[in-house]
Amino acid sequence: MEHSFGGPLGTLVAGLGMGAYYIGLTWINLLLGVVLTPLFIIPATWVQDAMAKRKEASQG
Repeated sequence: MEHSFGGPLGTLVAGLGMGAYYIGLTWINLLLGVVLTPLFIIPATWVQDAMAKRKEASQG
């Protein structure tokens, strides 16, 4: 006995599946932005502080 989801039920199932996929994709991209951004910004501020200290030491 074969089952086919080619009608309205299949369209609904496919739509729900694609909707869940895109919600998950958006969620993981938001999380990556929130988690990875500080990993680059914080060390960049350390480098900027070190460069500012060197500049002050060389000038004064």
